[in-house]
Amino acid sequence: MGFVGTVSENDLDGDPLLELPGARIGKSGIERAYESRLRGSPGVKQVELNAVRRIVRELATTASVAGQDMRVTLDLELQQFVFQRLSMEKGAAAVVLDAKGGGILGYVSTPGFDANLFANGISKTHWAALLNHPQRPLNDKVLTGQYGPGSTFKMIVAMAALEAGIITPTTPICCPGFVTLGDHAFHCHSWKQGGHGTITLENAIAQSCDVYFFQVGKMLGIDPMAAMAKRFGLGALTGIGLPGEKPGLVPSRKWKSLVKGKAWMLGETYNASIGQGYVLATPLQLAVMTARLVTGKAIFPHFAIGEETPVFQDMKLKPDHRKVVLSGMAKVVNTPSGSGYASRIIEPGFEMGGKTGSTQVQRITKRDREQGLASSASRPWHTREHALFVGYAPLDAPRFVTSVLVEHGGSGAKAAAPIARDILLMAQKIMSLS
Repeated sequence: MGFVGTVSENDLDGDPLLELPGARIGKSGIERAYESRLRGSPGVKQVELNAVRRIVRELATTASVAGQDMRVTLDLELQQFVFQRLSMEKGAAAVVLDAKGGGILGYVSTPGFDANLFANGISKTHWAALLNHPQRPLNDKVLTGQYGPGSTFKMIVAMAALEAGIITPTTPICCPGFVTLGDHAFHCHSWKQGGHGTITLENAIAQSCDVYFFQVGKMLGIDPMAAMAKRFGLGALTGIGLPGEKPGLVPSRKWKSLVKGKAWMLGETYNASIGQGYVLATPLQLAVMTARLVTGKAIFPHFAIGEETPVFQDMKLKPDHRKVVLSGMAKVVNTPSGSGYASRIIEPGFEMGGKTGSTQVQRITKRDREQGLASSASRPWHTREHALFVGYAPLDAPRFVTSVLVEHGGSGAKAAAPIARDILLMAQKIMSLS
């Protein structure tokens, strides 16, 4: 929602209302984005005074105009549930979207802060405490947190390769547990030791096989991958209208040449194909990506409830391609070999599909592996991977999508997936009663 605060010199826009003592103005979030709509305009009364400044008569009156009421898409019960669920983590973010209409039903970044601190001017003590807090409560992680999407990006690579005809759903690829490039080995970081053997697309998504996507990325190339990512809303503002939104980053050959002054390398394609390296996305973008995948429409998120239902353009993706990718996501949490099986929804009719992910914040070296420091639990909290999960429910007729991030949570399957499960189950139960 953001917060209101006292009017600063930079806020003055000619509106006399802002010059009145005690005036407040939206400073962040929805309060700032919709400030002009919510504010209204002041009334004016012209009066004649005598020599002792008593009113003699009223000359003219212009009535004040109240600001417009605004209904938002947020569901209070769901919002409270998401906040309580995320409060168990040091730092986390989650967003829940109406899969078809784009309305934001839940939106939480933790840790939070008391917005009332800003209403009358925040004290230096409180301001310093918020600025110096290690988990950055003032940062809206849903909107401005840019993280490597990890394996949640694999659906983009799959769609790009399918649409380009590089692979079919049954194209077999062998995973021995790693690929080599020169003297460097790119390891399959999934939970299955020794590789997955020969594997096809659905199971590669379900079991989160990195080597499968290394090989597909090599055949595809970075530029078609980047083009598909942008079609799904990555690398650009979502259009939500909130101040401070970050666009993330979708790298390409041209981008690296312009920004880094260097040529693109195959190893960078390997990293990008599993959502690592230069690729960055916000939790909000990942929710939009998932909504577009389950609907085939160019969904945009929004908070304001309008009189007209938004109409979204068809993305012109082949339905069979979306179907096989969604089938892989269904297997992630509904088959014993899936990476998120432990977090499945067991209640009939409420099942979900999704994708686990984790993204490194520092490179794991060969020496780290030899010293047993490859696992998150063996390293300090701030060096552990961020955990991610994107999901949708119900399985056969998606109505809700969610994106969950747990900062330094390690495994997406262990840290983010259980939260997403609880959120999607609660969303279905709440909305079934409304």
